[in-house]
Amino acid sequence: MTDAAIAPARSDPRTRRNVAVLVAAQAILGSQMPMLFVVGGLVGNTLTPNPCLATLPISMIVFGSMTTAPWISPLMQKRGRRAGFVIGALAGALGATVAGFGLYFGSFLLLLLGSYISGIYMSAQGFYRFAAADGASEQFRAKAISYVMAGGLLSAIVGPQLNKVMFDFSVIPFLGSYIAIVVLNLVGMLLFFLLDLPNAAAMAASRTTETIRSKMELLKTPRVAVAIICGMVSYALMNLVMTSTPLAVMGCGYTSANANDIVSAHVLAMFVPSFFTGHLINRFGVERILACGLAILGLAGIVALTGVTLGNFFAALILLGIGWNFGFIGATTMLASSHSVAERGVVQGMNDTIVFGCVTLASLASGGLMNCSGGSPVEGWNAVNIAMIPFLTLAGGALIWLALRPKSVR
Repeated sequence: MTDAAIAPARSDPRTRRNVAVLVAAQAILGSQMPMLFVVGGLVGNTLTPNPCLATLPISMIVFGSMTTAPWISPLMQKRGRRAGFVIGALAGALGATVAGFGLYFGSFLLLLLGSYISGIYMSAQGFYRFAAADGASEQFRAKAISYVMAGGLLSAIVGPQLNKVMFDFSVIPFLGSYIAIVVLNLVGMLLFFLLDLPNAAAMAASRTTETIRSKMELLKTPRVAVAIICGMVSYALMNLVMTSTPLAVMGCGYTSANANDIVSAHVLAMFVPSFFTGHLINRFGVERILACGLAILGLAGIVALTGVTLGNFFAALILLGIGWNFGFIGATTMLASSHSVAERGVVQGMNDTIVFGCVTLASLASGGLMNCSGGSPVEGWNAVNIAMIPFLTLAGGALIWLALRPKSVR
């Protein structure tokens, strides 16, 4: 039994209400992610004893997300999405508090601990897109996922601009950003009590009447495997490049305000297409949109390698955001239609563990490539973008392999 079989069109009014709440949550709570990704690298660069570890705080956020997914997804399957989302928001507030203390006391280890705890929020936020698909009809599923991702549009504006204001809020640079993140989590958490999601007990009962495939069986399912690969590559490459961007921008002689503006433009590009990505998927098919996403990611790398003017940085990061949007929403849509309701907790948790595991490695590699692979920031920036090639080849090959298989065995 698939989601479509138990989600008739009449369920969409409730889905639309949940989508509206999740869009607001994405906008308010999601603002902390661009803030953390800018501040994490800059604070890490200040506190670390080794410049190659400057982006380690960002890696710890993603590592926290990876290690959270295996338990938070089954928890949502058993207790409901709201419980997981509230836990995520509380962890976001706690993580920012601990990281703020790390900055205050000049402790790199406390900064890393706080970053790891913030990763619990990042993992919970990742399930907003799946919550949007819960109970949605086949016709509305891609649009629901896309609209929730579009909530990041406001976070793209609010996060970096709030960073600018809060940078000098305290005599200790960047401490104000962590204070603002605590407030965002505690206020935004209230939104989750407005959700009207499928009953967790009913979902659990359905598992007794449906066969649940093992993780290995699921990974052998072509559409599941390709969806995970494409989601993994899209997210990991976006993170690889974005993580090193503030260091590259400032290393090339530009200001922290320039870095925030470029990240803001990037995050806008990540989410603005969401207003029509779902429509494009319904019209042209998820495979074509995924292919477009991978091609645009490749183009972003080409633009980045042609120069280090502000124009190059802006263009490359905008293309990077659009490529991520098509690739990640496409992969999420493909995955959501490739398993049953009973398998939801297993598949989604496994997907996010794999995806964010690779994103963790990408963020770790980003700092090393940027600061330790050449004699100048330009050489480091080039190394970051060249590193995209083998992963784009992997995802493109997987998509071609799926397209060549008979529809009956996908």
